[in-house]
Amino acid sequence: MPANRSTYLRRGIAVIAALPLLTLAACGYGSDSKSTNTKEKVAAGSSKIEGLDTVKIGYFGNLTHGTALVGREQGFFQKALGATKASYATFNAGPSEIEALNSNSIDIGWIGPSPAINGYTKSDGKSLKIIGGSASGGVKLVVNPKKIKSLKDVKGKKIATPQLGNTQDVAFLNWIADQGWKVDAQSGKGDVTVVRTDNKITPDAFKAGSIDGAWVPEPTASKLVAEGGKVLLDESTLWPDKKFVITNIIVSQKFLKAHPKVVEAVLKGSVAANKWINANPTEAKAAANKQLEADSGKALPANVLDPAWSSIQFTNDPLAATLNSEAEHAVKAGLLTKPDLKGIYDLTLLNKVLKADGDSTVDAAGLGTS
Repeated sequence: MPANRSTYLRRGIAVIAALPLLTLAACGYGSDSKSTNTKEKVAAGSSKIEGLDTVKIGYFGNLTHGTALVGREQGFFQKALGATKASYATFNAGPSEIEALNSNSIDIGWIGPSPAINGYTKSDGKSLKIIGGSASGGVKLVVNPKKIKSLKDVKGKKIATPQLGNTQDVAFLNWIADQGWKVDAQSGKGDVTVVRTDNKITPDAFKAGSIDGAWVPEPTASKLVAEGGKVLLDESTLWPDKKFVITNIIVSQKFLKAHPKVVEAVLKGSVAANKWINANPTEAKAAANKQLEADSGKALPANVLDPAWSSIQFTNDPLAATLNSEAEHAVKAGLLTKPDLKGIYDLTLLNKVLKADGDSTVDAAGLGTS
């Protein structure tokens, strides 16, 4: 999960406003993503929902955003939207997607838990709502097996995370604390040296030997394995039922209020995409990779794509209790003042779609709109 430069150290700004906790690692405001895919075309004879011409959807070029990749490539979103055209923008950074949402450059987005929390708290609960889940898992600790042979060997080594305070950084700091080791969260110095490194350059840093391992999302983890790394720990093993939120669906509160039927249609497309992904894993993996290639110009090789895809679970459940735990881990690390997340979820439309589809509804773990 990728990020902008943080305002964390800026004087006079409260931690909750300055922290990039809740960012994904590195760069880029977002770019229009165009395609000649015929499945994205508006079906003849269809009508606009609520008279709206276009809904603007954002996502990352990550496999953990596979619902959005497949939903677009297979035309699930456009089918649900009728003649309301789905337009897309791709992002490399959580902060840039939140900025785009706040400036109305996008209406709905797929994003990690950390930037969603940050965006919600920094706006005093006024900017966004989490309206659905998308994916769980897909995060691993990968190490150089010549230097690190067991978990206890991590002590004294240099381990990369994507960015100070991002989702994986918080998870790694929490794991370090659970081992009884000490690390200064801001500097990354202590019993383990935490090296904040953009996911794009982490494989090169690993190959060069400047880091001994990394706690990173897919497909970066599998790229490290392809460079000779070994998976020492899958983060899913640290969570109840091996599930934790890695990707959510957010919407601008302004857009949700103005166009609830359009939001419902996008959620219909998302639920349909997840159902198809889980029923057709091989075809879905290929579809996600095809969309990645269309967006970035480069597909993932099989030795990276296959293990990365298999470690991600696609789910409509936002796994709200785990989002709350992730916020608590950041507070424990000293990176976040305890936030009030009450009301961050509005799962009304998702549960309406799930009921209509004959599926089980999901809950907000006490953090929903009252």
